[in-house]
Order: sequence, then structure tokens, then C-alpha cells
Amino acid sequence: MVRVKPFAAIRPPKEIASEVASRPYDVLNSVEAKAEAGEKSLLHIIKAEIDFDPIADEHSQPVYDKAVENFKEWQKKGWLVQDKKENYYVYAQTMEGRTQYGLVVAANVEDYLTGAIKKHELTRKDKEDDRMIHVRNQNANLEPVFFAYPDNAEINEIVSKTVQGKPEYDYTAEDGFGHHFWVIEDEATIKRITEIFATIPAFYVADGHHRTAAAARVGLEKKEHNPNHTGNEEYNFFLAVVFPESHLKVIDYNRVIKDLNGMSADQFIKALENDFIVEKKGKEIYKPASLHNFSMYIGGQWYSLQAKPGTYNDNDPIGVLDVTVLSNLVFDKLLDIKDLRTSKRIDFVGGIRGLGELSRRVDSGEMVAAFALYPVSMKQIIDIADTGNIMPPKTTWFEPKLRSGLAIHKLA
Repeated sequence: MVRVKPFAAIRPPKEIASEVASRPYDVLNSVEAKAEAGEKSLLHIIKAEIDFDPIADEHSQPVYDKAVENFKEWQKKGWLVQDKKENYYVYAQTMEGRTQYGLVVAANVEDYLTGAIKKHELTRKDKEDDRMIHVRNQNANLEPVFFAYPDNAEINEIVSKTVQGKPEYDYTAEDGFGHHFWVIEDEATIKRITEIFATIPAFYVADGHHRTAAAARVGLEKKEHNPNHTGNEEYNFFLAVVFPESHLKVIDYNRVIKDLNGMSADQFIKALENDFIVEKKGKEIYKPASLHNFSMYIGGQWYSLQAKPGTYNDNDPIGVLDVTVLSNLVFDKLLDIKDLRTSKRIDFVGGIRGLGELSRRVDSGEMVAAFALYPVSMKQIIDIADTGNIMPPKTTWFEPKLRSGLAIHKLA
């Protein structure tokens, strides 16, 4: 069972919310962040390297120090203000006519350590360390993690009633995604939300594995340094937005490769025919139609690759995944790409960019071939997390991303 609590969020006044809130730190490189950041943008805090000319090393001490300075300055200027009491919040996002409704909560560090908050991806220590330094220096979770949980009718009803009221924030960002935010102040409702979540069996990390791990490490660190630790301190909790699993849609996460391991395009296509039914589709974009069907772009042409029966295992939560099928039959077997996490011969493209981005990167000469995958389902993610398995790297892409800065959680 999971534990959550309300918290007094640090957040922007409603009239400047859209100016302060930003895209997450990890979806923009430093050059893009500098170009996108307005005067009040949280990017000056979560990517403070943009305040240096030239742009500084994001892992350098001066950048970490500048982030702390900017966070204090934003509060001093009134661009970020802490609520006077502990609340829960509803955060909804609209993309292409579909709206998903989440609750902003303080999730429990111990739940992550004991496995009640379930992960499905490996984390990299260097990325964990970087996020941990940010949380430790700021004494706050500046960016939320993105969790799913099994649908609960009573929570859905509470959220439905809440969003009938006037939102605190309601705007459409420059990327066309809508962001809507309500404050739940009623004490009886707050108490009931806490009680209901105590009956929910698990949270599932959808997006934010490194931020979750970093928050847990900071919580443990503070526990070890507090001889009077009780478990109720604010550092035992971290910022999360939790969505019912039925609201979430996973989109495809695709691959592009730099070489064919010494083969010509014709030789490569011939080799694929051992494990796939290969069908040329022409110059029009071809999108995978179902599980175990892939699209490939090479030599100015799109192809359908249908994995042959016997090349995958639908009874294995990892073996059923198309990332596993593609990795085993193509990247490992034909291209000798053994480790997708470290190889410089492969890159990954989020489906939000569209399949046209795949053909563009191949046509430019940067890459030699591209592969599009049918997206995994929430059920597959939950099955993997529940069985204690880990997904291959770059398997899931959730969109829209949570905006950073609509709610910040202080650790003390």
C-alpha cells in the first residue's frame, strides 16, 4: 500500500504561471533551454547553465550555486510563493483533444525503498547523482515525477467534482498542450484522499526514474543525519503527480542507426528475411500496425517487418516487448550492437516527433536506417514492474510531459 500526504506547494501567482512553468530539464538541451527561457522561467533554476555566457558545464559547481541563487531570487521577487497550508492539487493536461487528470501529492520515500513504488527501468548513477545534488542543494523537489496507479472510482469522483470549479491555472503552452490546475483545500477531502491511497497497492513510475531515485537518496541521507528522525519529516516525502492508469497513453519510442555493420542495404534486407516477413511499402510513411510489426526506413523506402512466429515469446513479460524482439533479432544478431545504453552507433527518437523525423535523419546522411515500433501498453509496463523485471532502455515515451514549476515541494 502507498502513503501520500498533502503539502504546502511553492508555486507561481496565477497571472504568471505560464511564464514560470517550463518543460522538464531533460527534454531540452542547454542551447534549446536558453532560447526558450523567458525572464521568469523555471529553466533558469533547473538548467542554470543557461545564465552563463558561454553556456557553462551543467555539472559544474558554479551552475549548482547559480541554481540555488535563482531559486531564492524567484521567491524574493514573488514569482514563486508558498501556500499557507497543506493541500492536494489536481493537475490536468490536454493533448490532441484528450485530457488526463492527475493528483499532485507528496509520495513516500520508504515506499520506493520497499518496492511499493515500482520501477521498470534501470537508472544511471551519473544522472541520479546530478539530480540528487540539485535536490540536496535546493532542499526541495523542483520537478515532479510521473506515477500511475490502478484506477479508483472514489478518487475519480473527487477529481471530477474538483475540476467543476474554476481552475487556479488554465493555459495552453507554446507546444499546443493545455495545462489546468486546481487546489484542493477542503480538509475532509484531503483526509479522505490520504485514506484512499492507503488502500492503493502500488504506484508505478511512468516517467522520472532518476528523479525518484535521487529524491529517495536525499531522504535517506537526511534520515541518517537526524538523530531525532521520526519518519514524519517533510524530507521523507517527494513531489509526484499520480494518474489513474486508464488515463495514460504510451507513445512509440523509435530507433535510428549509423551503420549496417559492413553490409550493403540489399544484404541487410536479405538478412532480415530470416526472421521477418519483409514487405516494401514505398516512399509514403508506413506506421507499425500491431505488436511485432515494425516499420523500417532505408534507402529512401519504407518497409514493413513482421516478426515470424517463434522469434518472440508472448508468455514472457520481457520477451513479448517489441524492443526486445528488435534488439535481439536486428541490433544484436545482425548489427552487433550489444548494449543500447552505451553504443554510439544507435540513437533514439521519441514518437512525439513523428515518423517524418526518422526519414529526415536518414535522408540527411546522419543515419543509415530507422526503425519505428508499435508502442507498449500500460498493461505491459505494469506486468513488468509487478514481476520485478526491468524494461530494455528507451522503451516508453509518455506525452504530454509534466510542466515543472506549477508546484514545488520543500523538504523542510
